[in-house]
Amino acid sequence: MSSTLDLMPSPFVDGLDQWSSENGTAGSATYDGAANAAFVPADPDFGGCLELVKTETTQRLRWTGETPILPGTYLRITAKVKAMSGAFPSVRVAGHPVDGAGAHVAGLDETGPAVALDTYGEVVAVSAIVAPGNRDGVDMIWGADPAHGHFGIDLTGASGGVVRIDDLTVEDVTGIFLRDILDVVDVRDYGAVGDGVADDHAAFAAADAAADGRTVVVPDGSYRIGASLTIRNKVRFDGTLTMPAEARLSLIRNFDLPTYIDAFGDEVTAFGKGFQALMHFSDHDGFDLGGRTINLDAPIDMQAALATGDTFLIRRVIRNGQFYAEDGPAWSPDVATSQGSYNPNNPLQITGLANAAQIQPGSQVTGKGVGREVYVTSVNVAAGTLQLSQPLYGPDPTQDFTFTRYKYILDFMGFENLRRLTFSEVEFQMNGYCNGVILSRQGENMQFKDCFFIKPRHKGITSAGRACQDLHLEQCQWISNEQGLAADQRISVGFNVNANDSKIRDCRFQRMGLSGILNGTGHNVTGTHVFQGDDFSNAPRVAGLVFTREACVSTVTGNYIDNCAIEWTNEHDASPDFGSEYGFGGLTITGNIFYCSSAISSFRFIRLKPYGTGHFLSGLQVNENSFYAANGTIDRVEAFDDSIAGADYWRFRNITFERNNFNGVTQRTMCPVCLEFNQGSNATTWTLDPSGFLPFGGNARTVTAVVAEDEIRDAGNARVAAMPQVRVNQGAQNKFVQLVWPEACRGTVHVTVRCDKPI
Repeated sequence: MSSTLDLMPSPFVDGLDQWSSENGTAGSATYDGAANAAFVPADPDFGGCLELVKTETTQRLRWTGETPILPGTYLRITAKVKAMSGAFPSVRVAGHPVDGAGAHVAGLDETGPAVALDTYGEVVAVSAIVAPGNRDGVDMIWGADPAHGHFGIDLTGASGGVVRIDDLTVEDVTGIFLRDILDVVDVRDYGAVGDGVADDHAAFAAADAAADGRTVVVPDGSYRIGASLTIRNKVRFDGTLTMPAEARLSLIRNFDLPTYIDAFGDEVTAFGKGFQALMHFSDHDGFDLGGRTINLDAPIDMQAALATGDTFLIRRVIRNGQFYAEDGPAWSPDVATSQGSYNPNNPLQITGLANAAQIQPGSQVTGKGVGREVYVTSVNVAAGTLQLSQPLYGPDPTQDFTFTRYKYILDFMGFENLRRLTFSEVEFQMNGYCNGVILSRQGENMQFKDCFFIKPRHKGITSAGRACQDLHLEQCQWISNEQGLAADQRISVGFNVNANDSKIRDCRFQRMGLSGILNGTGHNVTGTHVFQGDDFSNAPRVAGLVFTREACVSTVTGNYIDNCAIEWTNEHDASPDFGSEYGFGGLTITGNIFYCSSAISSFRFIRLKPYGTGHFLSGLQVNENSFYAANGTIDRVEAFDDSIAGADYWRFRNITFERNNFNGVTQRTMCPVCLEFNQGSNATTWTLDPSGFLPFGGNARTVTAVVAEDEIRDAGNARVAAMPQVRVNQGAQNKFVQLVWPEACRGTVHVTVRCDKPI
């Protein structure tokens, strides 16, 4: 580029009208015809030169032509001078900077170092380097504003002396500053100051534009960048940046956390700026944390990091790094209490709140009649109301509620709608100080893949709204901070889901208080190890997975349910008594390993607990599972918890409990169950008790087969050919089956009994 520049001033032989005694700009006085200036055609040292008598305190000599000042270019101006007679002056190179409009750019260094003349006839060379960049060796630092310069010399000191001046030379010495030797572009060469005050945005943009594949270098210093900046070439930071919150930094060739840390000098700021760029720039689908650890002692407000919006719907990925929580007061939960009113006809709202301003969105709600993992989605302070993530099953019309806002490493609650954000190979090290991630108010298809949630204080992943729609948790692990506690003393929760269609695949939950609670429908839990045991003998075991929709329409397939239970409730129902909705149904539990050790004998692997009256089972398949109790036995594998209300056994439909394996289980569960019954004495009525086998204490409602083994014989030992009449729902509890024969007889039969009506 510099080889094409026209840098050299006109020689004096071309006329002194091109040389000004002022600043060199149009209209300034020249030396043409001046009494103190003459052209000397044949000086023995210089050839043609200018002879000048110093008559002013500062005698100026400026070329009226314009020498271009370009970003990244370094110019050396050289003058050769000798004293001829009279007083000795001092000599220095000088220049007058102007912008593209021809206006003087003030406040810059306009002179180089001065040299004193002290010998007549001795040729003395003076020079100075002028450039936009603040580099060692630059005498006149002009920054990015000047477009041209009028260069020459100043004579200072005593007046009256006569000097001769050779033609001035201006040369491009950029190569000295390594521009053409190293494959880098220095932002200082384009006017960057790095003092933390001047806005260096234009210099950075110019350096990037000039780099053309080379690396942009940011030397030591603090560089203020006043607006969004995109650097398309590789960049290396030795200095650091400061930027307004809304200004974005997009590093196209170095879009990774290590480079952003170098740029901002702070891990948390760097992550926020990287996330901000990720959500605004389409050249990258993901932000690579580069295997780095981000240490933090306070939550990161992710919407504040984005700064310019609260909605984002395009797929993005954050991958390969660790968040490491350090102890600090900012992790302490904020707790508010308030009296409020609840109307089941408006099931997602609490009204009449006196201190709504103190209640934060994302707070967990607790109080009478409030189910597990119910959160505040939003608050209307002016109206004194709030919106809930789930209905309440049984509060008083007006009562006190407690609102606890837990603190999370990544807090997305500021987003109204966030979709398709994926975390891949990210570790959340909470160290018992804080919680993992709270999702946005709305959204869908959030994904966590190969992530670790280590020692949450209370929560791993929380949904306080509907951003859990189609939530994917794949090959992730949760490791509790409560592992030394008894299972029923733990409070931590791995995740919760308020919406539909979650996929929980190949995950592992280690000794959480509750691994996951799922409302909605269409959930698939596959290949997951839910491990919630403890080191105590004859100990209670608690729920690992909880479904809170009656018709949950979900599958639990091929998992390892380890020292915990699958629990099924309707605790998120504003009208928990059965009405016109579906019954408990649509759950398929197939091909799982259910294991417990040292458990209390009353423990059950599958528990059904309605929070209102009149409920029944209508669609449950529990097939091809292995139930195993070690170091002691359990009574059976399933139970209907009637602590609030009992079951309507007369409405059981479509229940299968088949092809399961039982070890260490006193009473096996089957439906249908085929039992052998041996009647040793002659009787017309044979009474069969299948109740121990029937799921959830169900009635003996259906007999689908009666098959005789060998012959049925009467009192005279004659063969009885008639078939018996079958009576179901017999006995005081409706648990028995009776076979009524036309005559007294004896023998062995195989009877198949169900607790339901399949259709």
